[in-house]
Amino acid sequence: MDIRFLQSLLAVIETGSITGAARREKLTPAAISQRIQALERSLNCKLFSRGAHSIQPTETCLALLPRARLLVRESAHLMDDALDGDLRGEVKIGAISTVLTGLLPAFIRETARQAPDLKLRLVPGSSLYLFEQLLAGALDIAILVEPPFALPKSLVGHRIRSEPLVYMTRADIVADDVLKHAAGEPFIRYDPVSWGGRIVGRYMETFDLSPDVVCDLDALETIAILVAQGLGNALVPAWQGLVPTGFNIVSASSGTTFSRNIVLLHEAIPARPNAVAFLLELLQPDDH
Repeated sequence: MDIRFLQSLLAVIETGSITGAARREKLTPAAISQRIQALERSLNCKLFSRGAHSIQPTETCLALLPRARLLVRESAHLMDDALDGDLRGEVKIGAISTVLTGLLPAFIRETARQAPDLKLRLVPGSSLYLFEQLLAGALDIAILVEPPFALPKSLVGHRIRSEPLVYMTRADIVADDVLKHAAGEPFIRYDPVSWGGRIVGRYMETFDLSPDVVCDLDALETIAILVAQGLGNALVPAWQGLVPTGFNIVSASSGTTFSRNIVLLHEAIPARPNAVAFLLELLQPDDH
């Protein structure tokens, strides 16, 4: 059985379509379909139920997924072992949006300079999504908001940076006026369900701040745009790359009590230990 066929099977499951899998695998939809059909012949079972506009995995297919993922992962580990410690091959890095635009550009340039044979596959997503992907073995590294719970023993975390809360507003105010101003103006709230948004929620609860919330949003760059357009004010972490364009930034907290910590997580026993160590050195985490 060709391991690439299992990779295509997983791609169809994860993207939800033959076309999506083809884009990910850089193949034609016909080639993906042929691989699935070959697997069905080899396993003597039906893997998908095909409709006019959809494709759904069968119960048999779902039952096979854990072992299929394990085989694909172990195959990747075997290839990694064959690299014998060289900085070659692919490393899958998940990152939240502000890390992708703030931290990673310089990191990508430096990786290309120091390890040109190391290929980075970047996966965007929310902190929760990336955490789950790392646990599932779909990522080598995840850079996200520090989880609001203790890490499982299977993972190791390194703090990359700490981002204190700031107040975004078009008004010309000083730090001492933040609470009073926020209480009387429309407010765009960093989604309290998100890990980063919980920090803002804790701040608001601590200072008994109950503004007129226009909307909740887990997209800091978009929040900045809405503030610049005069739709409201916001409390956000001072992420790397934040530039006040059309609004002012006022300090809202001092110390670390109300800061968003960005962490790099990886498996306690990484599949690519040398690559992970190299990338950690480039990012220079606080505890490194």
